[in-house]
Amino acid sequence: MQILKLSNAQIETKNHEVKHNDKVKISSAGGLAVQADSSPSPTADEDDREGWLFKKIASDSSKFNYYIYGDSGSSHAFTFNDLKSVHMCCSVDRWDNTASVPIINVYSKPTGSGDAEAWYHSRKDYSIKSSQKINAGEHINLYTGDRPELKNDNRNIPLETLTSNGDCAGTEEILYIVVASESGSLMNTKILLTEAGYNLNNEIKRSIKFVA
Repeated sequence: MQILKLSNAQIETKNHEVKHNDKVKISSAGGLAVQADSSPSPTADEDDREGWLFKKIASDSSKFNYYIYGDSGSSHAFTFNDLKSVHMCCSVDRWDNTASVPIINVYSKPTGSGDAEAWYHSRKDYSIKSSQKINAGEHINLYTGDRPELKNDNRNIPLETLTSNGDCAGTEEILYIVVASESGSLMNTKILLTEAGYNLNNEIKRSIKFVA
């Protein structure tokens, strides 16, 4: 799967740090690439809030998967050890259980030896602890790793539960970074995503705004 280059990038360089402040439109080529295998596709919000709205319309395993980083081999490789943080800004509009809350997936490149699946070597999944409390409709920042410095007033909530599949060695090269909903979420799950990004080795910090 090839993740297309996002448009409207504004790049600032300071002390060898690159910051990408991007926008991706829901119907653009870049937006469709980010959505990838998501089902159903996101829509504009019914109440005109900014971002992409996901509504689960059936009692099945449907979910969204938004690929915010993909290494097609054409750029510098980063490893699990290089990943300092991943974040997303969202609103969980319906609360049933912890499966109502989106998660973060990080995949490493397949090596041909001991791969967990044919298309990736290892996967790390970050999800919310059951002790965390979220108010339905509250705008929040979910993150793993270092707390990101975001210019909003949202409450910061860490995704502290880690589930691994495969070796997950720190030296494995990252294939994809994905923000996703849980396939086990109930019908009528409703999540609005406005922004997501990552920090790679404190050299590349990227934040992508989702525009309907």
